Amino acid sequence: MIRQKLIKPTLVADYSCVIGEGPLWHPVEQRLYWIDIYDGRMFRHDPASGRHEQCFAGEVVGGFTIQEDGALLLFMAKGAVKIWREKELTTFIDEVPEERNSRFNDVIADPAGRVFCGTMPTRKRPGRLYRLDSDGTLIKLLDGISCSNGLGFSPGLERLYYADSGISTIYSFNYDQATGTITGQSTFIQNPKEEGVPDGLTVDSQGYVWSARWDGGCLIRYTPAGVEDLRITFPARKVSSVTFGGPDYTDIYVTTAGGDNKGQEGPGAGGLFHLNLGIVGRPEFFSKIKI
Repeated sequence: MIRQKLIKPTLVADYSCVIGEGPLWHPVEQRLYWIDIYDGRMFRHDPASGRHEQCFAGEVVGGFTIQEDGALLLFMAKGAVKIWREKELTTFIDEVPEERNSRFNDVIADPAGRVFCGTMPTRKRPGRLYRLDSDGTLIKLLDGISCSNGLGFSPGLERLYYADSGISTIYSFNYDQATGTITGQSTFIQNPKEEGVPDGLTVDSQGYVWSARWDGGCLIRYTPAGVEDLRITFPARKVSSVTFGGPDYTDIYVTTAGGDNKGQEGPGAGGLFHLNLGIVGRPEFFSKIKI
């Protein structure tokens, strides 16, 4: 077990993101992308040069995947799904009628290239979890979600982890790679909201689950049995998401929120942070949606 006091996250970039989210390593470009949801901004960081930049500004983006050809598939407000290729935005799904008053949040591609994509609750109903199949069919998998959030697959691809932030719970499902179905919902971890809300998550090569803690100011690593193994603190209360990247997937990138109120949320609020603990992560899958 790595001792917490020896770990000091490094601030990579600070764009004062209101809701910095969705970090994702682009293995073709060898760059990290992340978003600021409500401001409709997207950024990228090139570790080789140390440079970072804003590369997109426009509509709300709740999450994204990387297509096989390297383009980004953006999941947006009103259920819209669009493809982004360097300054060019093309609509794939204009809207989902049931999501006109909502937006997509965290998303993840599975080994077959489908995309699991959650939506936020509205004043009239809870959130949902959908699966977007490669032919463009959108299938509702779960309803009654208080706040759809982080998703991650176990290394053996037999489990899908899924965070419902509104009830401070991470669930575990049986996952069928052949069909994309999820069954056998069980609670992986649940904690009091006052300890921070489970937000974005990822799973490393050993099957340990990494959970970012909104209003908890930390990143927590859990064993496959759901036991806390490591807790890393950040100079930001709202730690929002985490991913692995770099040539050998030992680089950990963490997003934070609250950049519009650093006095209350912490000096690092809204920044992108980096760690390397020698722990190996896993590449995320490409989406294979036929555009």
